Amino acid sequence: MYKVLFLLFATLFSAQNYRFVYEYKMKPDAGKKDSVVTDYMNLDTDGKKSYFYNAVKYERDSAYTADKNNAALFQSKYYDQNLNYVIEKQYAKKTVNFYDKFKSVNLLITDHDVPKWKIENEFATINTMNCQKATTDYKGRKWEAWFSKEYPISDGPYKFSGLPGLVLKVKDTGDDHVFNLIQIKKIQSLFALVPKSSKQVSREEYKKIIKNYTFIAADDIQSMNMDSKAGMMSIQLKDGYIGKFDINQMKKSSAGMDAEIAKRLQKTNNPIEMD
Repeated sequence: MYKVLFLLFATLFSAQNYRFVYEYKMKPDAGKKDSVVTDYMNLDTDGKKSYFYNAVKYERDSAYTADKNNAALFQSKYYDQNLNYVIEKQYAKKTVNFYDKFKSVNLLITDHDVPKWKIENEFATINTMNCQKATTDYKGRKWEAWFSKEYPISDGPYKFSGLPGLVLKVKDTGDDHVFNLIQIKKIQSLFALVPKSSKQVSREEYKKIIKNYTFIAADDIQSMNMDSKAGMMSIQLKDGYIGKFDINQMKKSSAGMDAEIAKRLQKTNNPIEMD
């Protein structure tokens, strides 16, 4: 009877679109354990596929697509540059498509290496939902997750799928990456900003591209905006990311203004998978 009810719930669930919002805390610099970045990520699903992406980037890109307002673009909220990616999961095919942009080129990495979970005999209540613990060794890290069958969808933040329920919380043993579900809501339509054409590369090729990247202002900058009253400068890179800088603070840098900008705009490897 329980299996029948579960399948019925899953069928009803798949007929609707949901957005799961996660708070994401990460330590981008392994050498500085006290440096924590907090961002917010959306997981949109219709029960057949899902998209995981940065909430602020989506709001900014959606607004710009609608009105092409450059002024509003430069006034948008900040998000971490390492979160420029979009992850698409296709449930039936069991594939994970990782979309990122390097300069003006859209890149696509298809991953079939899903986490292999060990479901533990530990239970807890998280956000009023009954959850169970699971652990895995994935991409060189040990992870602990809590999932709930109350949402019968085998998905979660980032690439964390494959459990008999929704992942509400997942973190690595060093707390370098922590995802916590903070909101659930129904939506009219799924994420719709996946690149129409992308260059397919392997994970190794992607790592090499990012590792060998050196920021060169003339080649990498799409546009700039100077707000002299506020003392702020905004720089849009060709990959769409916008960096914001306090001009007076930049002038005080011992490394020099150009060097400090280059340092802050330098894109690093995806920190979850690549050390």
